[in-house]
Amino acid sequence: MTYQQFLASIGLLTFVVVATPAVADIRIAVAGPMKGQFAAFGEEMRIGAERAVADLNAVGGVNGESLVLEVADDGCDADQAVAVANQLIGKGVVFVAGHLCFNSSIAASEVYAGAGIVQMSPATTLPKFTDERPGEGVFRLAPRDDRQAEVAAGFLFNEFGSKRIALLHDKTAYGKGLTDAVKAVLNELGTSESMALGFDAGGDDFRTLVSQLKLQAVDVVYLGGYHPEAGLIKLEMQRQGLDAVLMAGDALMTEDYWSVTGAAGNGTLLTYPEIPRDRPEAQDLVSALEEAGLSADRFTLTTYAAVQAWAEAVEEAGSTALPDVAGALHGGTFDTVIGDVTFNGNGDSNLPDYIVYEWQGGVPQQR
Repeated sequence: MTYQQFLASIGLLTFVVVATPAVADIRIAVAGPMKGQFAAFGEEMRIGAERAVADLNAVGGVNGESLVLEVADDGCDADQAVAVANQLIGKGVVFVAGHLCFNSSIAASEVYAGAGIVQMSPATTLPKFTDERPGEGVFRLAPRDDRQAEVAAGFLFNEFGSKRIALLHDKTAYGKGLTDAVKAVLNELGTSESMALGFDAGGDDFRTLVSQLKLQAVDVVYLGGYHPEAGLIKLEMQRQGLDAVLMAGDALMTEDYWSVTGAAGNGTLLTYPEIPRDRPEAQDLVSALEEAGLSADRFTLTTYAAVQAWAEAVEEAGSTALPDVAGALHGGTFDTVIGDVTFNGNGDSNLPDYIVYEWQGGVPQQR
């Protein structure tokens, strides 16, 4: 059930937090870093879960039963996540929207699988989380890290497949790993790069590197690395008159990139997960949250959507039992605030996905 459907049913909602269980109730939980350096993200998750529970209860709950929400702090620590998971078992929780950090998500998933608890992370992107999941009840509502390379390579193939493509990386685990993955997908699609080079992260003189790119007359440069070097390379490309498109990964989704390049950064492309608050399905909820002075950022909305998807699956299955709910989740399409969500046999969702953005006038615009 979407947020718009809630509003159509009951009018504009006033935010309330469930405090006292009804005669019949279903206990669910949100688990993440509620304290410490990542507490801001945990706060987003808590707001999303509380709002979803309040909205569902306002229209009769799930299968006629009210929801009761437990909020658990894992501190983004694997050992603490295991302790939290065991505590939630003791409280009779049947679903957990969590965790945020991959170490917590993976560690807790073993416990949930053994206890018959459905888990859906609104944030964990590490492929291992679902690739090595301990049971059929582990899901994610976040893009996989390796999906970024698929989207970037697909874009390069479609837009520049017949052009001269250069692949660069900064020799870091992130930069080289991303560029290597893009190269692998490009080659599988039938496109070969014109050149591939590594450079040292932390450098500030890229004259020789850009001269090599210019000598090869490349049309597009894919760069695996961070904004400081990417910005300097873009400036050097402009200085040397190399009219090639620069494309990179999610590390360029920062104002600091524009601070380095200024107007020279116009036209730079990057891949980044679609921003949930920009989805048309999310607009009513975003407005309601902001009017209440609450966050409507990424993990607020993906956590809300996780509760929505689980609730719809429970209603479809007519049960909260893990085999029934997992079967419904694997086979259904769920109308959520981030769009129509489906899950593959691995527990990975189709949304939110990586998309291509373009820097224009100091702001990344969706292509």
